[in-house]
Formats: sequence, structure tokens, C-alpha cells
Amino acid sequence: MTEDDPTDEISDIEDRIEALAEVAERCRKYILASKIAIGAGAALLLVTILGLIGTGQTAALGSIALVLGGIVSLGSNVSTLRQTDDAIRAAEARRAALIGRIDLRLVADAPLKLV
Repeated sequence: MTEDDPTDEISDIEDRIEALAEVAERCRKYILASKIAIGAGAALLLVTILGLIGTGQTAALGSIALVLGGIVSLGSNVSTLRQTDDAIRAAEARRAALIGRIDLRLVADAPLKLV
């Protein structure tokens, strides 16, 4: 391998892309959980306001906390997901540029079909 050979850097970039993809998937799961928490908190608050649950203030405060916590978690994970997606796109562009720099050669003596 020569100093101009970008294959090691391409391999490192591919590892980074895989790690970023795992982070993005984890963010998507937290976003889904946050949306569920917001919906459950809103439903619980509505049920509490309508008086269908006899716990009153405790359920109301808990449902408000659930909604607010879900909103905070949703916002945080959405911004993290956007940053991660941007980092993935940048890494993929860098990988494509490095692959474009590789001097590929045509192998003319290769058999057309392996038997």
C-alpha cells in the first residue's frame, strides 16, 4: 500500500457510517417512544379532566409531566437525528470522493465465466 492509497481511509469511513447508522436508528426508536409518551400523557390528562379516573391531581400532574418529558425527548432526538443524517451524508460524500480517486484498472485476461 502506498501513502496515496485511500483504501484504509475508506474502510474507516465505512465503519463510521455504520456507527452513525446505529445512532440514527436509536434516535428513531426514542422518537417513537417520545411520541407514544406524548399521546399517552395527553390521553391520561383528558381522562383525568373528564373525571373518569378518581385520582385527580396526581394523575393530572403525572400526565402533564409525561407530555412535557415526551416533548423534550422528541425535540432532542429529532435534532440529534438531523445532525447524524448530515454526518452520514458528509461521510458518504467523502467515501465517494476517495473511491473516485482510486486508479481502477481493467483486467482484460479474466475469464468471462467461471465454471
